[in-house]
Amino acid sequence: MHRIRGMSRRGLLRAGLGVGGAAWAANVVPGPPGAPAPMRVDSAAWAAPAVRQGVFPEWARFARVADGTFDEDADPVRDMKPVINALKAQNVSVIELDTILSNWLTQAEFDFHVKQVGRFAELAHTAGIRVVMYYPSLELISVGGEKGRSFYKDDNGKAWVQLSLDGQPNVFYGSLVVWVDPGDESCWLSPNSPWRDYYLARVKALAGSGIDALWPDVPIYFDGKASWCDASPWAAAAFKADTGLPLPKKDDFGDTTFRRFIEWRHRNLLQWQLDIAAAGRAANKDMVTFVETVSMDYQYATSIGLDGAYLRQAEGVSHAWEVDILGNYDGMRHATASDWTCLISMYKYARAASGTKPAWAFSYGWKADDASLVMAELLAAGCNPYEVKSPFKNETTDARMRTRMYGFVAAHQQRLYDAAPAAEVGVYHSTASRDYVSPSAGTGMYVNARKPSGVKEWWSEGTPEDSCTTMPWLGEFRGTVKALVYGHVPFDTVIGQGLAAADLARFRVLMLPNLQAVSDAEAQVLRDWVAAGGTAVITGPAPTALDELGAARSEFALSDVLGLRKKDPLPTSRQNRFGAGTCWYFKDLLGKAFLSATGQAGADQLLAPVRAAAPPPVTLTGDRRIHLELSRLGDDTVVQLVNFTCFGDKPAAFTTVPAACSVTLAVPEGKQVTAAAVSSPDAASPAPRPVTWTTSGRTATVGLTVAQYALLTVTIS
Repeated sequence: MHRIRGMSRRGLLRAGLGVGGAAWAANVVPGPPGAPAPMRVDSAAWAAPAVRQGVFPEWARFARVADGTFDEDADPVRDMKPVINALKAQNVSVIELDTILSNWLTQAEFDFHVKQVGRFAELAHTAGIRVVMYYPSLELISVGGEKGRSFYKDDNGKAWVQLSLDGQPNVFYGSLVVWVDPGDESCWLSPNSPWRDYYLARVKALAGSGIDALWPDVPIYFDGKASWCDASPWAAAAFKADTGLPLPKKDDFGDTTFRRFIEWRHRNLLQWQLDIAAAGRAANKDMVTFVETVSMDYQYATSIGLDGAYLRQAEGVSHAWEVDILGNYDGMRHATASDWTCLISMYKYARAASGTKPAWAFSYGWKADDASLVMAELLAAGCNPYEVKSPFKNETTDARMRTRMYGFVAAHQQRLYDAAPAAEVGVYHSTASRDYVSPSAGTGMYVNARKPSGVKEWWSEGTPEDSCTTMPWLGEFRGTVKALVYGHVPFDTVIGQGLAAADLARFRVLMLPNLQAVSDAEAQVLRDWVAAGGTAVITGPAPTALDELGAARSEFALSDVLGLRKKDPLPTSRQNRFGAGTCWYFKDLLGKAFLSATGQAGADQLLAPVRAAAPPPVTLTGDRRIHLELSRLGDDTVVQLVNFTCFGDKPAAFTTVPAACSVTLAVPEGKQVTAAAVSSPDAASPAPRPVTWTTSGRTATVGLTVAQYALLTVTIS
């Protein structure tokens, strides 16, 4: 039987805290005595230039992904080929092959399995489908290991296991999580231990089997059993070699060493991911890697150490983002409208944190209609779909739905993935501010933390502190996203981690929600951008008052841009000219207030500078719960519309209610609209259907009705 896999449902796990931080120099990190080889941690690897477009092949950029598997005694013709043919019929272009590699295998068992993988890959290639191999990177499962032999008890597990700060081994048995069956053992290994060589040798063997890509999973310090890993001797030696510091004794965010330890874990796991990708390329120069990444824009990244933004600039390795939904057995069916904007925020973050590389992402669903609406938001954000029935990953929500949606993606892949983003407004995601500003015991994944009546499993434990509305930084960030979505303002997420001037070049307005923790280099990039003519909108009670490790500054890092000094009383609001640009400051957390309530006043204050400095070239008249995205491909303006009007301020029965709206576009001088067409997976055919438009002066307006998702293409030439 194929094992159900995947880092699913954060609500099943204990929530965590986090702190991020500053850069580190290249070091050779020795392990304890007896380590077979030193591990090199090189800051140049993560600071590489932005990925070249040619690094990722076309098949990866246009991927439509689904899970496939086979039993160990599978016959290629009898067992493997039917799996491949069924997925091909559903318009799948890439198979994520998930077999027995989660399990403790002898070398002979592993070698035999690699041959089976090669047979599967050959059959898939014959069918025109690519294969990416799933292989957990730090977790090892021993089937029956609770009472029988196991890696932890009988092999190297005790020597290589992750340890918490208080010395607890990161190993457990039974049903703590959905993917570990009762009686099995889950052992989590230190990436600084000899597990590194053990795993990377097997990665090289897999890379030479004929597969097209690697899918390393769970490169994390798992916190379901032991908190704040890794404090093993291997990690302690690496931390000491890098920082000159001993490991902290306990989790104390007031302790500089603990905050440095949290920052170090981010980069240590980054290097682990880079090492895996390099091992794959060593065996196959064309190998690309997609790391399954469960940490999104919310608080979970720091408790498990894995911050997806750190990988943004690395070549040849990107993400398969696990974007969780509200309920294991309900999907998004009990969402509020604010929960829906949180989902939008996560997909937008996934796209931005992947840089110029493909952003593969989970598209969870419970029934066909909620699954297709989730996928619509994924597509609007520019991600590649990996459609799966929650909480599993070896099932489709509905084969006909997948076939229809993937057929639409195939028909419009250039418009979805080759079009250039046209948003001129950015929302700034600050890793350090997320981690340092009022750490919380909850993850903040969604707004609605209370489990609805009759729901079996919910994302939250049900405590109010789980909600992002309780979190000063995340609530402000998510509320800013909600204000822009409701205001029909096209925007993109801007990743603060590794910020460079080029990241801001196309933006006229930058929203900086509750920005507190920044490095000097980051502040300089922001300062130069405003001075060159940009409009910054900063909110919160301590604007740029912390450094990149969360320590208090003697003066605001952007004091000159703000026109404010730390020693002076903060005004409720202020507009300050700086160079050719402008900085707007609001003391209150306007976004957080809007996220928590239905009032519009805070959103109006946030949007006023946006509309003044960067009036959108495309506007929408209609329900504010129609999400608008904007891009351009040659002479075509591409407008994506997602209708989530069935969601209100409180959970209600899920339904699809078509929404009428009109889209108005600015037409540049000397040009005119020559064609307009709408496409939708909700229609009988994905083919574009011509629609009429009206003109008035230098604008053109198209009226249409959106069921769940519509792709409007307007040609201006």
